[in-house]
Amino acid sequence: MSEGHGDGPRRDFLVIAAAAAGGVGAAAMAWPFVDQMNPSADVLALSTTEVDISGIESGQTITVTWQKKPVFIRRRTADELSAMNATDLDSLPDPQSDTDRVKPGHEEWLIVLAACTHLGCIPKPEQGDHDGFFCPCHGSHYDASGRIRKGPAPANLEVPPYEFTSDTQILIG
Repeated sequence: MSEGHGDGPRRDFLVIAAAAAGGVGAAAMAWPFVDQMNPSADVLALSTTEVDISGIESGQTITVTWQKKPVFIRRRTADELSAMNATDLDSLPDPQSDTDRVKPGHEEWLIVLAACTHLGCIPKPEQGDHDGFFCPCHGSHYDASGRIRKGPAPANLEVPPYEFTSDTQILIG
C-alpha cells in the first residue's frame, strides 16, 4: 500500500494543530496560578500613602499607615534639630547623620517606620532617654532622628521612601 499523495502535508497540519491546541490548553490552565501571584487591589491601593502635614505642630508626632505598617511623621523643634546635628556619630551603634535621614529643605520633618529594629515592636514617640522614641518591650531608645542610642535594637528606625509633593503634602511609597 502506498500513501496518498496529500497525506504528508495533511499529517503535518494535524501535528501542528494538535500541538497548538495543547499549548493553548496548557496556558489556559496555568493562567489562574500565575494571576493569583499578582498583588490584590487592596494591596496596590496601599502602595503609596499621601499625608497632609499642615496640621502637625512643632514637636508633635503622628502615626499613619503605609502598606499596612505604621509610620511616624514627626515635626521636630529647632532644639531637636540642633541636638541631632551636634551628635557625635562615633557614639552611635548605627552611625548615620541626621541629614542622611531627612530630605534637604525639609529637615524639620522626620518620617520613619514605627517598628523597632530589634523585634518589630511599635516604639512610643517622644519618650526614652533621648526624647525620641522608646520601645518598652525590650528597652531600645532612639533619638529624635530615629537613630538607635541604647538597647538591643541593632539598627536605626528605617526611613521609608517618601517625597514632598508640596509644602503640606507627603507621598510615602
